[in-house]
Amino acid sequence: MASTAASGLSRQVRCFSTSVARPFSKLVRPPVQVYGIEGRYATALYSAASKQNKLDQVEKELLRVAQILKDPKMASSIMNPYIKRSVKVKSLNDMAAKEKFSPLTANLINLLAENGRLTSTPAVVSAFSTMMSVHRGEVPCAVTTASPLDEASLSELKTVLNSFLSKNQILKLEVKTDPSIMGGMIVRIGEKYVDMSARTKIQKLSKAMREAF
Repeated sequence: MASTAASGLSRQVRCFSTSVARPFSKLVRPPVQVYGIEGRYATALYSAASKQNKLDQVEKELLRVAQILKDPKMASSIMNPYIKRSVKVKSLNDMAAKEKFSPLTANLINLLAENGRLTSTPAVVSAFSTMMSVHRGEVPCAVTTASPLDEASLSELKTVLNSFLSKNQILKLEVKTDPSIMGGMIVRIGEKYVDMSARTKIQKLSKAMREAF
């Protein structure tokens, strides 16, 4: 059963890679396209998980996989190019069984191992997370300030940012501090970027003065 599911996922990866020339109508398209090898694997997995209504479960399991592969001992054995693929596959199967991963996640790991693509695992996880973020309607927003915001300012900032979103969108806010911007803030929301930092204002003023004199 596991090998059948794995071959199914493998077929989806191959079909997606040639979808431009020969569309694969049965593939469930993700809400955002991610290019590259990682995009192909993530798209095939998204399609399979969507059909089985297991998107959230697979996302959690992939994050766990990424965490496990960060372990030095695991990474040194799994990522070592001199270790036979069959040995790697067995180690990964044991890991999947121990973690009680779903067949979808276990099959993806096996497929990456069999195809010699284990080093692409973090990128595949990242690509899948991006798809899931868009699937949930999340809009990433990064705000950089010179010093930490107090609760009142943070609440006001969230209110303003949310006013730019549509009804079904969810703000995914990350606030960072960078003393070098000197004051004000830098906001990146979705594909939009606004630099209201004191550093940039001073740079613009300095440039204008040099041009004037």
